Amino acid sequence: MSFVHLHVHSEYSLLDGVCRITSLVDKAKELGMSAVALTDHGVMYGVVDFYKYAKSQGIKPIIGCEVYTAPRALTDKTPDRDASYGHLVLLAKNEVGYKNLIKLVSVAFTDGYYYKPRVDMNLLKKHSEGIIALSACLSGDIPKLILNNDFDGAVEKAKEYVDIFGKEDFYLELQEHNIPEQKTVNIKLIQISKMLGLKVVATNDVHYIEKEDNHVQDVLVCIQTGTTLNDESRMKFNSTEMYFKSEEEMLENFRSIPEAITNTQEIADKCNVDFCFTNRFLPRFALEDGVNSAEYLNKLCFDGLKNRYENPDGEIVKRLEYELNVINTMGFTDYFLIVWDVIKFARDNDIPVGPGRGSAAGSLVSYCLKITDVDPIKYSLIFERFLNSERISMPDIDMDFCYERRQEVIDYVTNKYGEDHVAQIITFGTMAAKAAIRDVGRVMGMSYSAVDSIAKLIPKNPKITLKEAFEKNKQLPELYNGDAEVRKLIDTSNAVEGKPRHASTHAAGVVITDKPVSEYVPLYRNGDIISTQFTMTTLEELGLLKMDFLGLRTLTVIRDAIKLSGCDIDIENITFDDEEVYKMIGNGDTDGVFQLESGGMKKFMRELKPHSIEDITAGISLYRPGPMDSIPTYIENKNNKD
Repeated sequence: MSFVHLHVHSEYSLLDGVCRITSLVDKAKELGMSAVALTDHGVMYGVVDFYKYAKSQGIKPIIGCEVYTAPRALTDKTPDRDASYGHLVLLAKNEVGYKNLIKLVSVAFTDGYYYKPRVDMNLLKKHSEGIIALSACLSGDIPKLILNNDFDGAVEKAKEYVDIFGKEDFYLELQEHNIPEQKTVNIKLIQISKMLGLKVVATNDVHYIEKEDNHVQDVLVCIQTGTTLNDESRMKFNSTEMYFKSEEEMLENFRSIPEAITNTQEIADKCNVDFCFTNRFLPRFALEDGVNSAEYLNKLCFDGLKNRYENPDGEIVKRLEYELNVINTMGFTDYFLIVWDVIKFARDNDIPVGPGRGSAAGSLVSYCLKITDVDPIKYSLIFERFLNSERISMPDIDMDFCYERRQEVIDYVTNKYGEDHVAQIITFGTMAAKAAIRDVGRVMGMSYSAVDSIAKLIPKNPKITLKEAFEKNKQLPELYNGDAEVRKLIDTSNAVEGKPRHASTHAAGVVITDKPVSEYVPLYRNGDIISTQFTMTTLEELGLLKMDFLGLRTLTVIRDAIKLSGCDIDIENITFDDEEVYKMIGNGDTDGVFQLESGGMKKFMRELKPHSIEDITAGISLYRPGPMDSIPTYIENKNNKD
């Protein structure tokens, strides 16, 4: 095999690519291809998932991006001159190229965003090392000049790219989708290749896997642009050929210039990027010269131990020494100092802080540092559930702050570690079952009432899939089998279900890095917020420090209630033995009570009749998938101890 797809868009070319990452890798494997590239529009959202899955399937992953090029400088943003943009395909050859690609994509968002995230020639020159460039589709700068009858301009632009990337790493890209303009462009590109001694390469600008998936691509673009399939003026691809073609099909398309096919393998051979999932890149906690972080943490903890326990016995001291040894050995000393400092800032500035949640409450170090306010000794909590030297994983301390003042904490961290060392984290809204039905139905031009009646047949569960809905509600398969329009609606909805619909900022996640964040991951701009292009699970896999700064309305309500009461209440030192409180909870009167206010939890509390904080702890632990099945047995045993 000698053909490799080098211009491929996945579902992360949001509402423009149909290919699921797993599907495009599986198709490459099915066709016997050795490698495949990922070149989403302006972003690198999916590259790590793509890399991992391709590697698992024995396919070489080629990391790339189809960037947008600004007509002038990327900082120029005037409507009459800068609203248009070109395309350019970039592929990383090695680690240097990958880091440069990250920089290009990041700056395109942070500084160059105008309609699209854009790069310019100066930025490309600065970050060209280790990168192969392809001249892209009809929207590429060179093809656009050709179509504007400016052949000399196209030659000069090609020379400009050669100056940036070098003659060996800039290729003129040929495509054949039965579009008349492409035939014109291809003839001129071949002319330029002969004039300048440049190589040509064949691509297929893949947007969907199978040819018949073209209609799904059409639907996605309509969802993106707010149009319908009946709209004659809508944005539409003038081809049904942008699918994952076989080598035989590509050879047939380019039989007059076979080197365009063999050059794809040449490029694939040049591209060798590997991700490492074992390194950690934790920021350092700033200390005065000569101060050792381990010793400093040790001092803070033993000072805190005296404040937390009047006369700590030998077992408690031994436990603290053990935890400190594990933390230091695993290299998480600075992490604990960072969290301690953040919490201290909040407390020093009267920003309400939660008592701690999750496995971090099992750490005596956390308790002594006042990161948590739950005594792990009193409640027999296990440190190893939080941090275990036998299972190397990043510690994860969720921090709750007053909803109204959470941003002050993030601003403090940003100022302390540097704006370029701190970023929020991206998250993706996906098309759930009901949303897919409604989006597709609108695009198909179906009446609102018809679409609404079908959407309402899907059970009210945000995580339910169309397949599961079919199994739970027999009306759906009946309609599907009896109505051709409904069948098309559901089939198309099934094809787009679960795909990312839009990017947004995670409500809590923040990443802090020792070097600028863009040294490690690409950045994304959401209004004034700069976030990573990778989700928090991917960041953790890459060894970066992710922290959750949660804005908790309950803390805000408690603060306001104390203020309105006029009473001097120390909320951090209230007792847990008030019978009236347990009576209230046992009656299910828990509106506004954190983690106890859902309908299901109210019913559970009425049956459980808690009489202690331990009862409530057990209840919250049980009320989740898996252990939930044991709730009736637990209630029976708890309320009938004899």
